Amino acid sequence: MNGIRVLVVDDDFRVAGLHRDAVAARPGFVALEPARTVGEARAAVAAHAPDLVLADVYLPDGDGIELVRSLDVDAFVLSAATDSATVRRAFSAGALAYLVKPFDTRVLAERLDRFARYRNLLSSPRPLSQDDIDRAAAAMRGERDGPSLARSATEQTVLAALGADEASATEVAERIGVSRATAQRHLTALAERGLVQVSLRYGSTGRPEHRFRGGL
Repeated sequence: MNGIRVLVVDDDFRVAGLHRDAVAARPGFVALEPARTVGEARAAVAAHAPDLVLADVYLPDGDGIELVRSLDVDAFVLSAATDSATVRRAFSAGALAYLVKPFDTRVLAERLDRFARYRNLLSSPRPLSQDDIDRAAAAMRGERDGPSLARSATEQTVLAALGADEASATEVAERIGVSRATAQRHLTALAERGLVQVSLRYGSTGRPEHRFRGGL
């Protein structure tokens, strides 16, 4: 069965059906038959090995959050509960997202798309860099692809190479031994966060060059 397999766990068959259909409508996803209890969910996980579980909190035979905590499966919690204790408990149990019911199916579709990007970024067979991990976390949060607010090792190297001087992306790339594109990406991200200044300089050809200044 190709695609990201998703198991909905909800004792309301109408709601479960809506969520199952929303999953099935997303390209690259496969909706499994919903489970209505903790027991059914455990059996479905054992039989079908889903990649993602969408669990309600209040189930007839147990707690959906404790179910999430006990499974070695990525999960979202979908619940009408809005008290802070329940939300915190869901995240501490490992939930990647918390959606307050009822919600528009487009909201779930967007979270599924985020999860697909997150999963793809973490599927590399090679060791992950800090930037890889930051991009995956940003993707799941719906942020623009790029390093998180925490400075990566590469960003620290870029800042150190720039110092308090003004330089182009090409000059920084040469100083630290990376491609111009990599230096440009990190310098732009740093500029957007106010850690370096950026200005334009017009050369003899009239084509502007971005210049970056550190030491802020």
